[in-house]
Amino acid sequence: MPERHSTFHQDLDRIRAEIVRLAAMVTELIPRSTEVLLTADLGAAQAVIEDDDHLDVLSLEIEEHCYQVLALQQPVASDLRSIITAMKLVGEIERSGDLMVNVAKAARRIYDAELDPKLRGLIERMGEEAARLFKLAIDAYAEGNAGLAAALDDLDDRLDEIHADFIQAIFEARHGDGLELQPAVQLALIGRYYERVGDHAVNIGNRVQYMVTGWLPEHAGAARLEARAKQAEHALHFGDESGAPQ
Repeated sequence: MPERHSTFHQDLDRIRAEIVRLAAMVTELIPRSTEVLLTADLGAAQAVIEDDDHLDVLSLEIEEHCYQVLALQQPVASDLRSIITAMKLVGEIERSGDLMVNVAKAARRIYDAELDPKLRGLIERMGEEAARLFKLAIDAYAEGNAGLAAALDDLDDRLDEIHADFIQAIFEARHGDGLELQPAVQLALIGRYYERVGDHAVNIGNRVQYMVTGWLPEHAGAARLEARAKQAEHALHFGDESGAPQ
């Protein structure tokens, strides 16, 4: 049994290293996609799009490794949570990579549009903040840091604020500087892509909390639902008693 347990943890260490590697690829993709957008470099945009294949391949390999460990090791308790977390994180990371590929694709659609300095500055800030959040989320996973993981939800507020400013700036450019409709629509989508990366970082943080403590935000909702059901049952019970004939 001890030998089997040792093998499991070796597998888990390898899976963790693979996930950190996958996340590093996505973290590096965020500034690359931002640069593509700001420089209108069509060649670099195509390179970002093609690199997504490497992300997909590694994602599949990690998932397959997780399935093998589940089947062969049959982990329980915290070990099982670690594997489940790894499988969930693969999806969050891979989808974040897809979002940055979407930025590169959108850059091709608006490569000839003139972006005013305010829009360009906000794009740069969104890219920086999305990369920072994503890196912090993966640091929390690599370190098993539940405190950092829990802080990500509040840290995401800054990206949400920049995103809101960006949408307002698009409206201003559309009505004031004559930004055409198609670029405006694409820019709004681009802002959403960055904002969604922040959401994925928060989701990663939630999963890290689950891995370390066994708690998920959904558990709070389940507890509230159970409490309401008990209150309703209590009210019904005592209501029947008060209305019953003596």
